[in-house]
Amino acid sequence: MPAPTAAAALNALHTRADPDKACHALRFFKTGPGEYGEGDQFLGIRMPPLRDLARTFQPLPLGEIRGLLTSPWHEARMLALLVMVRQYKAARRDPAARDTLHRLYLDHTAHVNNWDLVDSSAPHLVGAHLRPDDRALLDRLAASSLLWDRRIAIIATFSFIRQGEFGDAFRIAEMLLADEHDLIHKAVGWMLREVGKRSQEAEESFLRMHYARMPRTMLRYAIERFPEPLRQAYLHGQV
Repeated sequence: MPAPTAAAALNALHTRADPDKACHALRFFKTGPGEYGEGDQFLGIRMPPLRDLARTFQPLPLGEIRGLLTSPWHEARMLALLVMVRQYKAARRDPAARDTLHRLYLDHTAHVNNWDLVDSSAPHLVGAHLRPDDRALLDRLAASSLLWDRRIAIIATFSFIRQGEFGDAFRIAEMLLADEHDLIHKAVGWMLREVGKRSQEAEESFLRMHYARMPRTMLRYAIERFPEPLRQAYLHGQV
C-alpha cells in the first residue's frame, strides 16, 4: 500500500470544508490586519474531524508532514501537528524518531502560529521530549521575539505540571510576567491555574510573590477556580 501524501490529506481537508465555519474562524482567530492571526486562511473544519483525519494519515512521511506544516491553510497545519503528536506517542521505543519530530517542530515554530496550534502540540512535542536535567530550551523559547515561541515555552510546561512538577512552569511564568501580549497573559494564567488544581498551596506560594505585578488577565486566569472570597482578595490586593 503506497504511503499517504500531503496532497491526499489536503484533498481530504477540502472535501470537509465548510465556508460558514471558515468565516466564523476568521473572526474567532483574529485574522484581520494587525491582529495576531493576520492573513491566516481557514477551511472551516472542527477538531473532531481533524483528529479522525490524523488517525487516517498517521503514516505520513516526514517530507509530506512538512508540506502540510507550511501550508497556508490553518487546518492543514493543525493536521500536520496532530499527526506529529500521534507519531511521537507511537515511537516509544524509537528515540531517534522522536528526536526527529521534535526537531522538525522547533524548525517550524513560525508556522505553529496560533494559540490552538500551540496548545495542541507543545506539551507533546516539546515538554514531553525534554530531560529533567536539561530544560534550557524553554528559557530560550521564552526569551524569543516570536510570540508563538513564548507561548510554546509556557504551554510545554503542562507536560511537567501533569506529573506534579511545577518548577519549570514557575520559572517560565516569572520570565513572562512582563510580556505585553494578551495571549501570553492567558497562557501563563492557565498554567498557574493547572498547578493550582494539583496544589493550591504551590500556586499561592508563587502568586503571593508576584500577583501584584501580574497583568490583570493573567491573574484572573490564575485564580479562576479559587473560592470567591480568596479570588476577590487577590483582585483587590488584600492577600
